[in-house]
Amino acid sequence: MAGILYLVPTPIGNLGDISQRMADTLAAVDFIAAEDTRVSLKLLNHLGIKKPMVSYYRHNTEAGGQAVLGRLLAGESCALVTDAGTPAVSDPGEDLVRLCAASGVEVVAIPGPCALVTALSVSGLPTGRFTFEGFLAMNKKNRRAHLEELAGERRTMIFYEAPHKLTATLADLAEAFGPDRRISLCRELTKLHEEVRRTTLGEASAWYQENPPRGEFVLVVEGATQEDAELPTLEEALERVERLRQEGLSLKDACRQVAKATGLPKNELYGQAVEQSRDRLNEGN
Repeated sequence: MAGILYLVPTPIGNLGDISQRMADTLAAVDFIAAEDTRVSLKLLNHLGIKKPMVSYYRHNTEAGGQAVLGRLLAGESCALVTDAGTPAVSDPGEDLVRLCAASGVEVVAIPGPCALVTALSVSGLPTGRFTFEGFLAMNKKNRRAHLEELAGERRTMIFYEAPHKLTATLADLAEAFGPDRRISLCRELTKLHEEVRRTTLGEASAWYQENPPRGEFVLVVEGATQEDAELPTLEEALERVERLRQEGLSLKDACRQVAKATGLPKNELYGQAVEQSRDRLNEGN
């Protein structure tokens, strides 16, 4: 009989946040699949637990996943943990869950710490409907394309961000959504220097230009108002297409991105963009 894969959250900063059920599960399983065994060892030492560990992280999901699955199918039980927070959420653990589900292995999720829910609850922004967008791409072209798709998003948006990318991300968010859009910047949640800054994108961008950010951030951004979400004019949409083309996208891909973000017909947008390009070429001649 196959064993069980347990998804065990770990504290995002404060070790006091680990529950009795989480600790009991770590103590009961046959082995632990950890994102970083060195980080997990510190937690196990804190709990007084000794347990065999294997590495399971982004760059070994195929080989590591098959190794974990093999042991589960042989009847062992496993706890999957990340360095902090809930595994399988914006995390390679989702591949292991999918693999186990396809192989008939039972997966049990233990509730616990999660940075995105913690940040959303304290943000002061609408919580009834939200969308988790994870980390934005480091590549500027891909990041801009992602934000273009969210131009009319009316739900509260949640992003993760590292300190060394924060100022560039805030500048891009302000450009994409406007400097007056509200944002809550949640820094070092549950840790000694926890901070929640509720402000606007423009003010946040200016603040962190002058005050270098430290620590990990969760960004909770207000969704578009009904007025913000209204369809742009064709001229405005064509301007977006041109900006994306200047950043390296092909005309076809730029039109596809803008059509998806605005709801305008892709074929009409492409036709107008081709005509506009032709007119510029003729003017140059």
